[in-house]
Amino acid sequence: MPELPDIVVYIEALEKRVKGIELKHVRISSPFLLRTAVPPISIIEGKTVLEIRRLGKRICLGFPDDLWLVLHLMIAGRLHWYEDRAKAIKARGLAVFEFANGSLTLTEAGTQKRASLHVVQGEAGLDKLNPGGLEVFEANLDQFAEALRRKNHTLKRALTDPRIFSGIGNAYSDEILWEARLSPIALTQKLTDEEVNRLFAAVKLSLVNWANRLREDTGDKFPEKVTAFRPEMATHGKYLEPCPRCGNKIQRIRYAANETNYCPHCQTGGRLLADRALSQLLKKDWPRSQEELEGLLREK
Repeated sequence: MPELPDIVVYIEALEKRVKGIELKHVRISSPFLLRTAVPPISIIEGKTVLEIRRLGKRICLGFPDDLWLVLHLMIAGRLHWYEDRAKAIKARGLAVFEFANGSLTLTEAGTQKRASLHVVQGEAGLDKLNPGGLEVFEANLDQFAEALRRKNHTLKRALTDPRIFSGIGNAYSDEILWEARLSPIALTQKLTDEEVNRLFAAVKLSLVNWANRLREDTGDKFPEKVTAFRPEMATHGKYLEPCPRCGNKIQRIRYAANETNYCPHCQTGGRLLADRALSQLLKKDWPRSQEELEGLLREK
């Protein structure tokens, strides 16, 4: 799922291309994409884009009369820009937004269509789509600590909950926790002040660094390689690869369709965290350290 750094770079690319430009026509090919009927989407046709902003992981395009087009890409949704209208139509996206100077298309990989499109009016309409998470770059340390400790969650859950923090998801939360040298299953209300301070700094550092990297990779082009798995990442998607800080093998916890990646040496004091499926299967035989795990693998 595109997260804060990806959304920021998308918005910067859109500002260069469509801010101040008329949206001539909207074509929607998927009946599941548009989630609102009032106002109708036709109401923004012929209007000029006045503003583009981020709302959590959503991209919001503002038009005259306080109208907003709100896109949520979810896990597999991606945006593409074409100056050639014919190529935009051939792309067969869920939606095509035809501007005076080119076309923006929305595509979504896979069979589960989760991306959404809303047309709302005013700040009240936007507020209804806002999960309410804290904008970290607008907060001080005390506000961050209060939001973090409000409920006793694991750090991984707290960072990825859009009602607690805005714009952070599965991928960058792994990178943040690695940067902060904190366990993904540490409980928020048991963190020391020093650990909270370290986490606050790591959130800002990681998100800024990744936004800068994505800008450098994109240059003046439209961002086409938006992915949650990047070779420069320290832990996310790096299972059994060496930690760039200590060289130990990255481990993971798998749950549902997601996984958490971490370095046992840097983040959990050498302890392996129980993978729900495997630990239930192995029970008392679940290895407690990386050395025990590697010993079991050698025996096989």
